Amino acid sequence: MVDDIRLKQLASIVYDVIGAGIAVHRELGYGISEGIYEEALGIELDEFGYEYETQCDLPTYYKGILLEKRFRLDMVVEDDIIIELKAVEKILPEHRAQLFNYLRLTKKPLGILANFGKTFDVEKYLFDEETNDITFFRANRRDCDDYD
Repeated sequence: MVDDIRLKQLASIVYDVIGAGIAVHRELGYGISEGIYEEALGIELDEFGYEYETQCDLPTYYKGILLEKRFRLDMVVEDDIIIELKAVEKILPEHRAQLFNYLRLTKKPLGILANFGKTFDVEKYLFDEETNDITFFRANRRDCDDYD
């Protein structure tokens, strides 16, 4: 379980990531490929000074054997937040399932599903490693006000 201090830090990063996504969507609009949104979001995250990786391979095993096929994470920010990017009409259950699988496989505490559709939609999920549960992350800016 993520402690309260780390939760406030994550909330602050999430707030910035969402702001960055809104900026990208305002500039580019909708209908562009996910890869373009990913690169533009990286530029915005650079301005915040966040460390991130794109197109990260996630090793996958079957019965203890490493498979040649890998999952590929769109972005990982500050080594704790997975961002799954979409450029679709609307977020579907299979998009959530994809993110949830990534969270469970990596044990990262937080995931963001960001859709650059006609409107910029974002869903945030918190992963509890102890229970293996994923819940909607309701944090907003006021939850990070006292984070330095």
